[in-house]
Amino acid sequence: MLMRPRRLRRTAAIRAMVRETRLGASMLVYPIFVREGRGIVEDIAAMPGQKRYSPDTFPRALESAANAGVDNVLLFGLPERKDERGSGAYAENGVVQQALREGKKRFPQMLFIADVCLCEYTSHGHCGLLKGTGASAVVDNDPTIELLAQTAVSLAQAGADVVAPSDMMDGRVGAIRGALDASGLTDTAVLSYAVKYASAFYGPFREAAGSAPSFGDRRGYQMDPRNGREAIREMELDLEEGADMVMVKPGLPYLDILRMVKERSPVPVGSYCVSGEYSMIKAAAANGWLDEERAVCEAATCLVRAGADILITYHAPELAGWIREGKL
Repeated sequence: MLMRPRRLRRTAAIRAMVRETRLGASMLVYPIFVREGRGIVEDIAAMPGQKRYSPDTFPRALESAANAGVDNVLLFGLPERKDERGSGAYAENGVVQQALREGKKRFPQMLFIADVCLCEYTSHGHCGLLKGTGASAVVDNDPTIELLAQTAVSLAQAGADVVAPSDMMDGRVGAIRGALDASGLTDTAVLSYAVKYASAFYGPFREAAGSAPSFGDRRGYQMDPRNGREAIREMELDLEEGADMVMVKPGLPYLDILRMVKERSPVPVGSYCVSGEYSMIKAAAANGWLDEERAVCEAATCLVRAGADILITYHAPELAGWIREGKL
């Protein structure tokens, strides 16, 4: 008997009924940038449609996200002052700590994830303390993880439900889990950037967060895009150290890695559709070269089909709306 797959594509109703990949708003995470100051709502030139907020205006972003159906947010901070130790990251009254307290008070139903890294807070823009001087300096792993653990505790005490280390230092998940537990924060979950590549797609984010390194690059600690098996080793190490969830970053260029991680992971797997992916779609749509809605929906579907249980995307509010309208 001749099979005719097109029978199941004939109408919108049939296509919706037999769809293999289904998205829900509950899997979306919206990244938000907060900076020190008051009354700030400013556009991010490299990321059209995205803004930086001060802690007092941050609830506006939360209200907009919640109204769209997005209840999960990921916070990045821009301090007023930076130093070699990135002390703003773990300051009791740091900018993200302020935003978390305000956000938890106003929107207790929302899930707050706080990025854990030092790059936005160090004067040199690298993700940890430096060993050596000048252009030959390198990030010193072990002293750095002590500060990352201190940062995670500070953020959890301020209200973070989940802490997300993005630094790619060796041993940082274990140090963070140990510090959280020792502080009585046993319910705080760890979402590890377990598989984070040294990618060219981070450019717009570095403008948005003011986190570009002042010398060199991050290839000494982020992963080589040419490597695949290494991703599994990184994930397994983080799981051994106590990660509750893992992430692959970036998104679309690493669908093969996402699938590999998903097939081997016993915990939920996230994918971060990063700033460069977002800005490319925005730029192409602004020039009339593609349909933004269709492109975003297709990209999100591909990431979920490849294995993402959690989708971190700057298009989260729009995606939630399109899901509600039955377009995904």
